[in-house]
Amino acid sequence: MYKLFFNLVFKRLDPEKAHHMAFFWIRLASSIPGLRNLVAAVLAPRDPALRTRALGLDLPGPFGLAAGFDKNAVGIDGLTMLGFDYVEIGTVTAQAQPGNPTPRLFRLIEDRALINRMGFNNEGSAAVAARLAARPKSAKAVVGVNIGKTKVVPEAEAVGDYVTSTERLARHADYFVVNVSSPNTPGLRNLQAVDQLRPLLSAVRETLDANTDAHVPLLVKIAPDLADADVDAVADLALELSLDGIIATNTTIGRGGLRTDAAKVESIGAGGLSGAPLKARANEVLTRLHARTEGRITLVAVGGIETAEDAWQRILAGASLVQGYSAFIYEGPFWCRRIHKGLSARLAASPYATLGDAVGAAVRS
Repeated sequence: MYKLFFNLVFKRLDPEKAHHMAFFWIRLASSIPGLRNLVAAVLAPRDPALRTRALGLDLPGPFGLAAGFDKNAVGIDGLTMLGFDYVEIGTVTAQAQPGNPTPRLFRLIEDRALINRMGFNNEGSAAVAARLAARPKSAKAVVGVNIGKTKVVPEAEAVGDYVTSTERLARHADYFVVNVSSPNTPGLRNLQAVDQLRPLLSAVRETLDANTDAHVPLLVKIAPDLADADVDAVADLALELSLDGIIATNTTIGRGGLRTDAAKVESIGAGGLSGAPLKARANEVLTRLHARTEGRITLVAVGGIETAEDAWQRILAGASLVQGYSAFIYEGPFWCRRIHKGLSARLAASPYATLGDAVGAAVRS
């Protein structure tokens, strides 16, 4: 039914308008208690066998929604209702910004992929912090906060910009992510170089500790386009700074191996490619990170995860947690349910008692 609806309705809409429409209905459903409970019962049944301990957090499962869908923390409960085990909001910048001109989101349906050049459009860290602070204490959703650089801030002042967002958002995050890997903010990816990344991550860590009573896990999100030597360097830096984790990976600027007509892809222009074409490289980066860190750091896998088998293979390759976003557009509201049921079946058929036991098993064997 969703595929029929996608082909008849969503496919004909501008992708960004379709996103806003779908997100509106998700938020509306979650605002009606009886309907919220009914939807959650159908779409988010919880298998105790999938319970996951990672980053010092207890989660109902390993499968979360990647940053980019809920930039302003407006629909956390609705997304949890659909079955996501945790929600990463953002990317949030210190200053509110409109992002890049539209159109800025494009579907490559033949490739089950997206190209976006959104440009960190968001309401700014002060507004997002106020919204998170207003959430009821009884809210149980695990929320990650992903922060990035304000576009108008010079690269030389990036550390201060990240620190401002950290000061505002630290108390409202179950974990914190420094995003230095989006291709849509000029100069941002330069911050992945370890000589620039070291002072940035150190400053964010110090700010988190100064503004919270308990330890807030800190992760860095990296691009799939890094050379292998640079992936190793980031892994070494993460260990040096005692980071809690690495998210691998963000979108790619590459366009190789696409089925979509090349002229159409060229006409779209710049932007980050996500979805199925990212699968192979994202898995390579994950495997390399796990080998380099020897399992001493939490790895979060994202990029081309569409099925339970994809998620299971990332876990076997060393990921304690997995995330998705692009496949949500193509799979619809039953996506989380299928991922969870598939993971439950694979875990039951495996020699592992828990998902934690399966993390990195392919490398060990």
